[in-house]
Amino acid sequence: MVEIVQPQGWPRPRGYSNGTTAEGRMVFVGGQVGWTEEMQFEARDFVGQVHQALRNTAAVLHAAGARPEHVVRMTWFVTDKREYLDNAAAMGQVYRDVMGKHFPAMSLVQVADLVEDDAKVEIETTAVVPREETGP
Repeated sequence: MVEIVQPQGWPRPRGYSNGTTAEGRMVFVGGQVGWTEEMQFEARDFVGQVHQALRNTAAVLHAAGARPEHVVRMTWFVTDKREYLDNAAAMGQVYRDVMGKHFPAMSLVQVADLVEDDAKVEIETTAVVPREETGP
């Protein structure tokens, strides 16, 4: 079971948690960008790429026997912090569409560039599948 860690007296952050704890089988999802399974960028806009990167993340989680609610940490790498901030509402909606209302510990890092030239975002994820779901 994933538990949110919130220091006493701290206000709850919007859209993420300050910390999480979990026990179980760890799943590490390498950086997912906003391309399709054929490695094609159909979306050129930021929100479209976030949506696809999250769908890719969910697909890898599923292949590993994990679900979005097992995610304990995400690191988002973006090429333009302003684009991220300006699209917060739409991005929040696509996040909830794919990941539900589970908001793990998250970090955002603006980078000069990503390996894939057309990528605007790359998301790295760690999940923990609880012991009762992984067997003895």
